[in-house]
This record gives sequence, C-alpha cells and structure tokens, in this order.
Amino acid sequence: MVSTRSASPFELSPQARARFADRLERAVRRSRRAGETLAGVTVRLGATVDPSAVVAASRRAGEPWMCFEQPDRDGSAVAALGAVRRLEGRGPDRFGRIAAEWRELVGAAFADGADGPPGAGIVATGGFAFADDGGRAPHWRGFGPGDLVVPEVSLARQGDDVRLTVAALARPDDTAEDLLAAAERRLDELRAAPMPLLDPEPAERSQIASIAPPEHYEAAVARAVEQIRAGAFEKIVLAREVAVHSASPHDAAAVFDVLRQAFRSCYVFAAGRGDAALVAASPELLVRREGLRAQTVALAGSIRRSADPAVDAHLGEQLLSSGKDREEQAIVARRIERALRPHAVWVAAPDDPAIIAVANIQHLATPIRAQLRSPTSAVELAGVLHPTPAVGGEPHATTAPLIPALEGLDRGWYAGAVGWTDSGEDGEFCVALRCALLRGRGARLYAGVGVVRDSDPSAELAETEVKLGALLPVLAG
Repeated sequence: MVSTRSASPFELSPQARARFADRLERAVRRSRRAGETLAGVTVRLGATVDPSAVVAASRRAGEPWMCFEQPDRDGSAVAALGAVRRLEGRGPDRFGRIAAEWRELVGAAFADGADGPPGAGIVATGGFAFADDGGRAPHWRGFGPGDLVVPEVSLARQGDDVRLTVAALARPDDTAEDLLAAAERRLDELRAAPMPLLDPEPAERSQIASIAPPEHYEAAVARAVEQIRAGAFEKIVLAREVAVHSASPHDAAAVFDVLRQAFRSCYVFAAGRGDAALVAASPELLVRREGLRAQTVALAGSIRRSADPAVDAHLGEQLLSSGKDREEQAIVARRIERALRPHAVWVAAPDDPAIIAVANIQHLATPIRAQLRSPTSAVELAGVLHPTPAVGGEPHATTAPLIPALEGLDRGWYAGAVGWTDSGEDGEFCVALRCALLRGRGARLYAGVGVVRDSDPSAELAETEVKLGALLPVLAG
C-alpha cells in the first residue's frame, strides 16, 4: 500500500526511521518484561531552524511546552513539545526522587547518546517551586512543586548545530508500528513559522495593581530589618506580586520573543502548563553540569542602568563600593561554596565580585566553578543549591518559614529552579527570576530583594520597581 501521508520538513530520513523502528521494537519487548521503556531518535536539522519558533507554532492547546534560551551563549536553546512521561515530586526530597526516577528511566532507554549541542537527545524539561510544597494557590495550578516532563519532540541548538529528537514511551500493550505512526503524525504537525508579534498599539490600556499595597511590602522589610539587627538571622529575600489585566489574552510566545531579543545575556524561558505559561528573563544561573564539571553564580546586590555610558559606569562603581550590597552578595557566595564542597574535589571562586549588566539593571556576581567527586546529576545539584540566599535567606532553616509569613503570597515557581536535564544527567537550571505567570488576560509579576541589616524599606521597594521593569512594559503595553 502506498502511503498518502504528506511530506513534512521534519520527516525522518529512511535511515533514521529504520533506527527508530528498531528501538521501538526493543522498547516494546523490554516493557513486557520490565515496565515502561523510553525510545527515541535524534537527527540534525538545518542551521536556520529556530527551535523556539517551531515549538511556538506547533504546540497543541493545553499540552506542556517549554522554550529555554541564553541567546548570547552562541544561540544556546532547548525547546520541547508534549509529554510522553511526567516526573513529579513534592516535599524536601523532591529533587532527589525525581533525579532517581529520571536515572532509572534513561538508563533503560533505547536512544542516541547526548551528542551535539547541550540538550540534544532525550531530555526532561520543567521546574521546581521555591517551596517544597509550593504552588498550591489556584493561579499556580499545573505548576507542581517538582515537575519535569519528558517531551514527545525536543529541539536543541548551539551555533549552527540544530538537532531534533522524537521520543515515545513503550508500554506492554503497545506495538512498535503504532508508536512509530503516532510519532510520525506528531512530526507532521511541526511548523517552522515566525514568532507571533505583540500588538504595538493595544486598543485598551492594561490595568496594573499590586496584590498587596506597597506599604505592606515596606512594613515587611522593616520587620525583617528589626529581626536581623536583633541577631535572628543574617539575610532574608522578600518578594512582591503585581497583577496586570489586559483587554486581550496574553501571548506567551510573543512575550518570550520580546524578552529573548531584549535580554540576550539572560536565561529567557517560557514554560507552558495547561492554559498558563510562566515567562522570564532571569540573570541567575543556579547550576550547569557538564560531566564532572559544575558551574553556578552567586548573584546579589543590584542597581539601575542608565542610557548615558558615563552615568552607567558610575552606577556600577557605586554598586561595587556599596557595603550593604557587598555584604548581601558575600552571604550568597559563602553559602553556595559551602553547599558544593561536600560534592567536589575543589571549588573555585574569585575573591571579589564583578558587575554583570542586563538591559535594565546591574548586579554583583561571583562565578563559582567546581570539580565534582562523583557524577552527581544536574537535578541533584539543583537540589543541593536551592534555595540560595539570593532568593531565600541565611540561615535557611530560620528564614524559610518567615518568608511566606512576611510576604503573604505563594511564590509557586518564582525563585524556584527551571531548566532541563539530558540522558547523561547533565543539564542546566536557572533561578526563575523576573517572572510573569500568564493565564488568559491576567498576568502576575514577581520581583524580590535581599534584606540585610542596613536595608532601607523605601529603597528596597524602589529596587523591586526596577526589577519589575523587565516585564511590566512588555505586558502592560
């Protein structure tokens, strides 16, 4: 019988199709002995393919999807569609349990190795809430405390190297033919279309309001400063939430595209769950693991940018000489180094922080590198480091229960860990900062600051306004 299936630009070659069919046969046989088994195949695409644009144009309503990029790092991108398996967990051991489940799943998979750009091959993408049981508020539905998805289709890019992976999960009642046919139908749906555009002149202005009055935030900062000066703890990060209601539904892909163009040095992501998406342009890497090498950054202390180069440089010097900001940054760096040492042969960091500047703000940053003693996975390392004092507090045990009490909000995935891990357990997770949770016409924006003994409540409120400036202009029109 001659196939009438229309050709797709993402259609598998005969050789790739044969490899995938063979792996599916083996996966089905194994599933009948040992339970669900992953199979996949990875192919090279043309250098001009934009992974995130393919996902934006091809996603089905309500399915999980994700785009994760750092444009300035040689166009680094991982994008994912659909779900063949979900890895979920809650509680204090959620990182470890999900890491173990992923290790077992990929250890038995029939697929190509992690060759090509970072994120090529079978991956799991998603995130972890800030709190062990975070995301209980209704507006966070779909974003569980620990939630990684193994996608049907994923794309990875670095430089001119673009790879596509299609995956399937074999169960005892499946046949290889049915699994292959379903995968090919999914590939037929892929489209290489331009990113959607934001309306440059919306007919109606958006409505913007703090969920809690600004005075509530200043009072929370003042109470925290009192406790720090009394010796209760060293530092605490307090966030606030701002709502934007628009005349028309927010387009997460269009917002993501604006952010990746404006914040090219940041980790720009969009993570879709159901009818909602979390979008962000985060300056902060939580962890990147490549074999036995791990990287992270201690980021704390910030000041605005200026269009005048001389003023901008002066602001950077002012930040470097700020005792309050240097103290805040040093607390973060010390905790990260201390957390990594039990897992590493060595941990290295410069003595003094440097300035990193993004579109609207400058930060103090200390890059930290480690050589691991054993291949601790990217997900496990994320659990070791999260939450750093850059988003939590020091000491963590004292400040953890105080954060929700002072803030009065459910952070959900804000200040949590978002990213991906591959079949070799390498991966990359950023801290979910400068975020907006989009659902229909509503958006919730989050920004926080580190409070130390010399913090001034009105200055900290002003700093949240600067940080909200990454997304507010995009969403408010």
